[in-house]
Amino acid sequence: MSQMDRTVTLEATSRRQFAFPHIFVVLFTFICIAAAMTYLVDAGSYERVISEQGKTVVVPGSYSVMEGQQATLLTPFMAVFSGMKEGSSIIFFIFISGGAFGVLKATGVLQKLVNSISRSLSGNDLILIPLLMLLFAIGGATFGMAEESIAFIIILAPIMKMLGYNAMVAAAVPLVGAGAGFSAAFMNPFTVGVAQDIAQLPMFSGLGLRVAYWFVFVGVSIAFVTLYAARVKSPPGSAAELNKEISDLAPLGTADRFILTAFSGSILLIAYGVIRHGWYIGEISAVFLMMGMAVGIFARMSPNEIAEHFVNGLKEIAMGALVVGFAFGILIVLKDGNILDTILYQLEQVIGSMPPVLTAVGMFLVQLVLNCLVPSGSGQAALTMPLMVPLADLVGVTRQTAVLAFQLGDGITNIITPTSGYFMAGLSVAGVSWGKWIQWILPLFLIQLALAISMVTLAYYISWS
Repeated sequence: MSQMDRTVTLEATSRRQFAFPHIFVVLFTFICIAAAMTYLVDAGSYERVISEQGKTVVVPGSYSVMEGQQATLLTPFMAVFSGMKEGSSIIFFIFISGGAFGVLKATGVLQKLVNSISRSLSGNDLILIPLLMLLFAIGGATFGMAEESIAFIIILAPIMKMLGYNAMVAAAVPLVGAGAGFSAAFMNPFTVGVAQDIAQLPMFSGLGLRVAYWFVFVGVSIAFVTLYAARVKSPPGSAAELNKEISDLAPLGTADRFILTAFSGSILLIAYGVIRHGWYIGEISAVFLMMGMAVGIFARMSPNEIAEHFVNGLKEIAMGALVVGFAFGILIVLKDGNILDTILYQLEQVIGSMPPVLTAVGMFLVQLVLNCLVPSGSGQAALTMPLMVPLADLVGVTRQTAVLAFQLGDGITNIITPTSGYFMAGLSVAGVSWGKWIQWILPLFLIQLALAISMVTLAYYISWS
């Protein structure tokens, strides 16, 4: 073997050694760690009762040790199947929306739309980043936009690529936008609403300070993504080739306008249904399916062609859908081992012995950690708020501050933790690895962490009620 061949072989081996593991490898590793924890953490449970509002809540002071179910050799492997079953609604939502957008993509209307946008903005398309993120942040703050962002990543990925941005921007615009709005939400019924209900506070009270916090939190997040997008946008040479490519496309025709009307009408219908009628992914999936059929009809596709493009879209999104099942598998192992409540109990013991202001910050940090184990806003509220409210009363922290600590802790890690199914699916759809995402978002995460601690501290000192 020549010196050059050995050099090439060594370089190839080095690249393989430093390659970040596949997302399925990462998630299965977390499943195995959760299984090992069933041997290291005592099993325990809190008593739960049905409140007057019909919610299942934890009884404070009721924790007791119980006999646990330790993982077996089969547990990690069974957890994948159980996770697929547990996350089936989200998985099928991703499949259906992916198939519907496969039909939309086949029409070529998105490419023509980019052509029109590029010409109208005359090179100022960077303004799209903050505008779109602001819309997603409003969605996160008002109707708890989270899983819905997956569909927008499907739409944005090809558009952002054609405008000269990379896959990270396509993932960040909806994920960071909606995530920031969700974290500092002022009217999210699934976090603020549920937590205030359990804390016996007027629904959406404290709106003024929440809105102020929302503007700060969202503004910083938008600035971070926009500055990055400006830095990675294709250089003039590549941009010129891109502009030539899209300028060769035919302008939007009558059929294209009907297709775009069907698409935009579907988005507006979903927003209306979610806000006014509490729609969730079942109804949203139905609207997307109707949109796919309508788009195919307007594009003069035959029924068989619509079905074929639907299947092609489904194939492209398959890995993103299956990621959800692996993520849910981690939670299945922790729940079956009866160690979730034990983790909560130990955290409660630690923060309860701190000075009041540190207790308030500790509440936020506890919620931050627990969201990695219970990535459901309403579920985490039902689990933790019955414990945090009496603790807050005991140490002199207002209940409004306890709610703020919950919502910030619940939201920030939604686009960090691998147990967040919709987030991992969104990364997969955009073609961004979890490892690269973590490296990219770490500075913003630390900034958001500092902002959240400052906000909780200020709320404590002004006795926010």
